[in-house]
Amino acid sequence: MEQLQKHLSFSPSTDIPLLLLTFTAILLATSLLRKSKIPPMPLPPPGPWKLPIVGNLHQLALTPFPPHRRLRDMAEKYGPVMQLQLGELPHVVISSPEAARDVLQTHDAVLASRPFVLAADIFFYGRTGISFTPYGDYWRRVRKICVMELLSDRRVLSYRAVREDELCGNMVRRVAAAAAASCASRETTSTVDLGEILYWASNRVITRSAFGALRENTESFLAVVNSMSDALSGLSICDLYPSIRFLPWLTGFRAKLTALHREADLILEEIINEHRARRGNSDDRSAAVVDDILDVLLDLREADCNSLESPLTNDNIKAVATELFLAGSGTASVTIEWIMSEIMRNPRVLRKVQEEVRRAFRGKGKVDEQGLDDLKYMNAVIKEVLRLHPDGPLLAPRESQEDLVVAGYLVPARTKVMVNVWAIGRDTRSWGADAEKFNPERFLDCSVDYKGRDFQFLPFGGGRRICAGISFGMAIVKLGLANLLYHFDWKLPGKMKPEDLDMTERFGLTLRRKSPLCLVPVAFDIPAP
Repeated sequence: MEQLQKHLSFSPSTDIPLLLLTFTAILLATSLLRKSKIPPMPLPPPGPWKLPIVGNLHQLALTPFPPHRRLRDMAEKYGPVMQLQLGELPHVVISSPEAARDVLQTHDAVLASRPFVLAADIFFYGRTGISFTPYGDYWRRVRKICVMELLSDRRVLSYRAVREDELCGNMVRRVAAAAAASCASRETTSTVDLGEILYWASNRVITRSAFGALRENTESFLAVVNSMSDALSGLSICDLYPSIRFLPWLTGFRAKLTALHREADLILEEIINEHRARRGNSDDRSAAVVDDILDVLLDLREADCNSLESPLTNDNIKAVATELFLAGSGTASVTIEWIMSEIMRNPRVLRKVQEEVRRAFRGKGKVDEQGLDDLKYMNAVIKEVLRLHPDGPLLAPRESQEDLVVAGYLVPARTKVMVNVWAIGRDTRSWGADAEKFNPERFLDCSVDYKGRDFQFLPFGGGRRICAGISFGMAIVKLGLANLLYHFDWKLPGKMKPEDLDMTERFGLTLRRKSPLCLVPVAFDIPAP
């Protein structure tokens, strides 16, 4: 018994250290076991401080800079994945190629839907167009129609005669008339608003491609579409406070949107009825006649009616037609305007690209689409301008359908995710110390392209929601630019120096110049009418 008591007796000098060592080993083993089985919960992205009710709205509204520039400056402080609260809605802003890859590729399916925008719901018949449509079966079907039928390379090629007629013919003659008037009046400082002419010419191409012909109500429709674009940003007070259901009525915003929609709807209904009457009166449409986009949609509707598939409704057709027109209206002309702005500020680039174009088409005496893709320097100039001046500096927001992790940060479900492609295109890690400089040579012998596979260069987005009209828009940009460079020499008005040209931006659905681009055209080689 004494021996047993001896073994059971407690010795502070030896047993306490042993107990402490055992206890520490158990805690350490438990901690390691937990870390190995349960990964730490990702933290939400960092972001600036916010106020009650308005969140971070004041940090965007109370600044002279457009949102994409202000967001780039904020990202330099808080990081390329940044959280903001705009009104009631949580937003995450992406400003790096790596994070953009997560959004547009890794989590593309989870982020393929669009948040609700009141203007899109009204303008596009319950969001049944393309760009603002929620992700699902209907969107997949309409997207397939656009890619395979409306905007395929084959279909875009079929509108070549329309583009050449408008851009090589009517646009050149309009600029030449202005140049002749200037020469006749001996006013060497007489200028043309190049942006206005480009907008006029590109919209004629889009109207004829979409509706088959120009109409008396074309100008009215263009004015309505132009007014629509300003309301679709998703940054209206009604969109940022969706829980206040009476706000659209109280502010008059819904009444304004409804009036615009009603005006556009009447014009579209008239055009559709004209198409139906023409189709009904010609049982054997000539194979030589190229169907316009509206014809293709009506053909698809008739084919669906004869099958078991649910047909496109009249409203669906009007929604798709309106959205295609809205997407094309102004974007191509704005890109050409920024190109002309940049090369007028860089006389060396102007001389080099003009020599290339004239050397390619001098034997023909005119410009056509054949061989445009072989003009390496001109295409490098176009890419450089798309890098510095993307049409949409902030890609249309996506909405997360579930919790996900982007670049190590937690993005909760129902969060609006915006990709700042303007900031990504000026990232010094991707483009070097001269990222802010206009330098087309960076794209010579460079495989980086704008098709959505290179995440440092995303002027048209990427993933499932990449712009479906890239081929259509770029065909207008290349042919329009080549004609301006071949047929005219260009000068700045008065005694303006290249560095004095104002390059201030006006933020909107499309990133436009704030001031008109007024230049002096000098005819070089104008074809006979």
